[in-house]
Amino acid sequence: MQDEKKETGIAEIKKIIPHRYPFLLVDKIIEVKQEPVIRAVGIKNVTYNEPFFQGHFPDYPIMPGVLVIEALAQTACIAGMMIDENKDKIPLFTGIEDMKIRRQVLPGDTLMLEAEFLVFRRGVGKVKVRASVQGQTAVEGIIKFAMMESNGEEKS
Repeated sequence: MQDEKKETGIAEIKKIIPHRYPFLLVDKIIEVKQEPVIRAVGIKNVTYNEPFFQGHFPDYPIMPGVLVIEALAQTACIAGMMIDENKDKIPLFTGIEDMKIRRQVLPGDTLMLEAEFLVFRRGVGKVKVRASVQGQTAVEGIIKFAMMESNGEEKS
């Protein structure tokens, strides 16, 4: 597959991945490359209106670290789902390695979501991810996933 256009908005993202409100955590993709490695860069604008801020925490709203990790996974998913062989597949988490949460993410922050594939073979991938706010790392680590057939069977 050739490199995609420079920016992909929410309407196109919804055509690529199955996530929907309130669990769609990527607002736009500003870069996708398939060569020499699969890489994507996305943006999540964090607003006080996010539903998770009602309970995490009402007097000191912080975006849960697991949701930042999910936003990173969705960014990786978008890049992976743009590969022709993955059309109509469902990407599922299979593991997380060396994940570190280094900075709080607060309302008003703009998350830069970076995902770079380290390995992708036979429907199984390993992706180095990093979320940052104004150049400061918020979360970084490695996520693993497997592409599943829409009938629930692992792709081989």
